[in-house]
Amino acid sequence: MEKPAPFRPAREFVPARGLGNGHLQTMASLWPRRFPGLPEAEPRLVEVESGTQLRLDCHWQPERSTRPTLILLHGLEGSSGSQYMVGTAHKAWHAGFNAIRMNFRNCGGTEHLTPSLYNAGLSGDLRRVAEHLMEREALPELHLSGYSMGGNIVLKLAGEWGAEAPKEIRSVSVVSPSIDLALCADALNRPRNRLYQWHFLRGLKARLRRKARLYPQVYKTDGLARVRTVREFDDAFTARYCGYGDADNYYARASALCCVHDIVLPTLVIATPSDPFVPIESFRNPALTGNPNITLLAPWHGGHGGFIGRRTPGEDRYWAENRVVEFASRLSSLLIP
Repeated sequence: MEKPAPFRPAREFVPARGLGNGHLQTMASLWPRRFPGLPEAEPRLVEVESGTQLRLDCHWQPERSTRPTLILLHGLEGSSGSQYMVGTAHKAWHAGFNAIRMNFRNCGGTEHLTPSLYNAGLSGDLRRVAEHLMEREALPELHLSGYSMGGNIVLKLAGEWGAEAPKEIRSVSVVSPSIDLALCADALNRPRNRLYQWHFLRGLKARLRRKARLYPQVYKTDGLARVRTVREFDDAFTARYCGYGDADNYYARASALCCVHDIVLPTLVIATPSDPFVPIESFRNPALTGNPNITLLAPWHGGHGGFIGRRTPGEDRYWAENRVVEFASRLSSLLIP
């Protein structure tokens, strides 16, 4: 693949007034939004392994087989309906892309479509979705993007592909990716992050209880009430039911940091030192900083997936979403500059 020119964003990030704090940026990213002009999504089920289906929400261009496609992945306890997912799809569709919002296993109300749980290492699911779209729709050009845990999965797959990535895959972009899962779990355990830990843990526990009701022969919730941290949950349940053994092994094997040095696809990483629970140290690792195919944008203020900036002509406040679409657009051979 020909090496593209270095990516320089059209706009630098300047936080919106009153949102200079990383926690405020993170919370503000949850504000309700409107997405005018985005066509209704066409749902599609894709079998990624025997007995396991994922639901995609697809926004197609009128001539889908001639347009580039952006596949979007959400974060921990998110879904295809998360605000940042729909916001990025909205921008991508208006820029001329087919926009595909992908749910992880069990997410978006799909617990009945698989007996298994999701985890941060399931790069094979994204691989199968990409293969399905290339085979079924004959899509000529795909771009992959993920937020938080979804960003980890996107980078992990790009590293696993290495130089063998399908020719249709043109770019990778991630926002606040949790590429070192152990560091993220430790950060969540800090007292100042108690609210985030509680939020994730409440969702994870509720999901496990729903799975136990659907598949009582598989899942047991003994000891669930005593779990107080995400690491404890991963150690007792995620690692156990997903074949990792324990949390340490899960974090080591599922973290994208172990293979980012093998990425050859043009890749954009957006992170910030103000992220409450994805430490910036993750992005100072030589495996990432030493890879010439990876561009790191790390403005000082941004929070976790926030990056809500001041209004500028031609763009809304959601700076990271705009950069994802800008990066993919520049690397597309199917869009008119």
